[in-house]
Amino acid sequence: MPANRVMPTEEAVDLIRLVRDLATRELAPRAAEAEATETFPRDVFTLLGKAGLLGLPYPEEYGGSGQPYEVYLQVLEEIGAVWSSIGVGVSVHALSCFGLFTKGTEAQKQRFLPDMLGGQLLGAYCLSEPHAGSDPAAMTTRARREGDGYVLSGAKAWTTHGGHADFYKVMARTGDGRNDISCFLVPADAAGLTADAPERKMGLTGSTTATMRLDGVRIPADRRLGEEGEGLKIALAGLDAGRLGIAAVATGLAQGAVDHAIGYAKERTTFGKRIIDHQGLGFVLADMEAAVESARATYLAAARLKDQGLPYSTQASVAKLVATDNAMRVTTDAVQVLGGYGYTRDFPVERYMREAKVMQIFEGTNQIQRMVISRALDTSGVGGGSVTVAR
Repeated sequence: MPANRVMPTEEAVDLIRLVRDLATRELAPRAAEAEATETFPRDVFTLLGKAGLLGLPYPEEYGGSGQPYEVYLQVLEEIGAVWSSIGVGVSVHALSCFGLFTKGTEAQKQRFLPDMLGGQLLGAYCLSEPHAGSDPAAMTTRARREGDGYVLSGAKAWTTHGGHADFYKVMARTGDGRNDISCFLVPADAAGLTADAPERKMGLTGSTTATMRLDGVRIPADRRLGEEGEGLKIALAGLDAGRLGIAAVATGLAQGAVDHAIGYAKERTTFGKRIIDHQGLGFVLADMEAAVESARATYLAAARLKDQGLPYSTQASVAKLVATDNAMRVTTDAVQVLGGYGYTRDFPVERYMREAKVMQIFEGTNQIQRMVISRALDTSGVGGGSVTVAR
């Protein structure tokens, strides 16, 4: 276990070990085939739910485990190290529950959260639109009040789990103002809700991504989360946590690439010695390891702020930026370490490289992260080094 991981309790140590064992036994043997055949592994999420891994950061009273975010993110890293599609899926599911937990009524929480956190219901998050990705306030999907409910019409792009989820957290416009957006919990069996054919992606092919169409979807008013007009605030607040989730998965992906590269470098020989003993390649591996360790440090630092109830938005953007950029570099270098074999599908590093690219894009592109960070610097006039973090 990497030295800079901080485990608050013995229970957390046991949990990480459990997840590592489960990932090795149950996930790793299935990953390559599911990705190659573009098969969505719905049963894996049921398995993780039964193991209590879908509700880790949520309170026990609603079916969660009440774990600190610091621990939850390390669980995501362990999953991401063997199967990124599942790691991303767990992060997206947690994000789809966020609005209900933070803005739902007590009745809504008691009604929906136990099945969500227990794995019986898999969630999806519908914010982006074909022409409103990095600018969600430009969305055109509408929710019109009609009697004791709402009628939703529009399209939501890039929906992870689209067509396979049991519920969709949907942001829709309820007024004409730029920020007049509200949040709704839409069941998958709602009439008028359909999924387009899945996107044909470069990587994460075991994770279905599709555009969701809402054609006069009627839902009762008690499926609105929070007040009208609070949807964008709910969405943006959730994205901070979601960015940490992606940072953790990207770190796991990079760690998996490092592990495979080191294993290969110890076995492959050239000019009479192992290639890891050649200084040029040894330095490449050292840089890869340093990149993974630094990424892990950034997401853990942000998570500790979140666990203390302190502002962490800027640190979440830093973590997402550092972890995903590093994952892209590390996976590219892993392919280089394996040489020609790295470019074949006989080894997983080519898949890791393809999967790393999208992590620089979703949950806010890394250009957006740089905007968030630079604006924070302009507002505060100082960096984040003076913030006290519990250790």
